[in-house]
Amino acid sequence: MSKFLINLLAFVSVALTSACGSKTVESQERTRVAGPVSQPVEVQKGPITIAAVGDIMLGSTSINDSFLPPNDGADILKEVAPILSKADITFGNLEGPMLEGGKTTKCPPNSTRCFAFRVPTRYNKWLKDAGFDVMSLANNHAGDFGDYGRSSTRQALDAVGIKHAGSDRSEFSTAYLEANGVKVAFIAFGHNSIVPNVNELAAAKQYVEAASKKADIVVVSFHGGAEGTDQQRVPNRTEFYGSEARGNLPLFARTVIDAGADLVLGHGPHVMRGMEIYKDRLIAYSMGNFATYGMFTLRAETALTAIFEIKLNPDGSFVDGKLHAGKQLGRGGPTLDPSGEGIRVVRNLSIADFGDRAPKIRDDGSFGK
Repeated sequence: MSKFLINLLAFVSVALTSACGSKTVESQERTRVAGPVSQPVEVQKGPITIAAVGDIMLGSTSINDSFLPPNDGADILKEVAPILSKADITFGNLEGPMLEGGKTTKCPPNSTRCFAFRVPTRYNKWLKDAGFDVMSLANNHAGDFGDYGRSSTRQALDAVGIKHAGSDRSEFSTAYLEANGVKVAFIAFGHNSIVPNVNELAAAKQYVEAASKKADIVVVSFHGGAEGTDQQRVPNRTEFYGSEARGNLPLFARTVIDAGADLVLGHGPHVMRGMEIYKDRLIAYSMGNFATYGMFTLRAETALTAIFEIKLNPDGSFVDGKLHAGKQLGRGGPTLDPSGEGIRVVRNLSIADFGDRAPKIRDDGSFGK
């Protein structure tokens, strides 16, 4: 082989070695800069606080605009908003559809005293500003303006990012939220054929079992029980209002907890009722009226209200809570009540109805096991 060829082969060999070495260095440099592949960080689940209230109907145009609150409702929830807003999740029962126009078959023509509610859709802002995250639509007034009213209500809440549960028995029966790494399901029950029904215990168990597969905590809301100032006690039997069956509420509440529910929140009688702890889970049998303007009779028992602040472990077990006492004065709208009358009423009713299963409620409204 000629000297020229020998020198040429040597040159090519050196060039290839240099190039390969350079790539190895670059590869090592990229590895050093990128570092080891990071592993996904597991989200730590913490306790959650739920603020819950009873019936909300901020004003109605079903008769005329005289049943709307001053300043078009902008101030009706301002006094209680700081308490509602600080909870991880805030819940209420929306007692009446949010819509514009529409027709109701519930009231006779030219009626001046008809309990068919039509809340302006623009009032969704006041609910959002006050801190509400999820609303029950499973009640006897949500259908006052038929399917259109229910659909409009869902759209109004969706527009401001408020979840809703119980407008019918489809996918709208259950809402899902997340707080502190904990996924929470809300299922809303009422007492008619459109919504999940408190009288249908086998179906109620199925709703809870289905939600338990998707969520860490299941909250059940029910609109049930007889209405009126003489209905503060919780009977261990099916309650009726007229001819309408409105549930055996202790049986219903304990059935859904046996099926996997972690918290049960009641409303419907328009008065407050007692609380009990069952299998380390809290049941509030009625949270009363909360913000019901213009068309409700508000006096004595029906004027009392409270914000139920409830702390749960990530597994749904009850930790402790606090009752923030309130009243509705005049035509309605909640104000805080430093006298604490609502606290004493709930404490006395809890002891009377549930004995040693009642939570210990202190004078300042704090309560625990």
